[in-house]
Amino acid sequence: MPKANWSSKEIENFLKSKGFELTRQKGSHKQFVGYVGGVKRRVTVIANQKYFTPKTMKSMIEQSGLNNEDWIK
Repeated sequence: MPKANWSSKEIENFLKSKGFELTRQKGSHKQFVGYVGGVKRRVTVIANQKYFTPKTMKSMIEQSGLNNEDWIK
């Protein structure tokens, strides 16, 4: 599992470093789109969060299609 207590900004920067781009925002929800293994992936990130619950982190990891190892590095 990735490190605990990622902030919204840290997650956004991580996704951008992996090739994801911000495609839309509705209220406090930002959607990032990227391709992982040739498959289009969409990750929704809530803006201005200081930390996310483990369940929310797991959901974002699954949405991204990236390995846990990518998130840990």
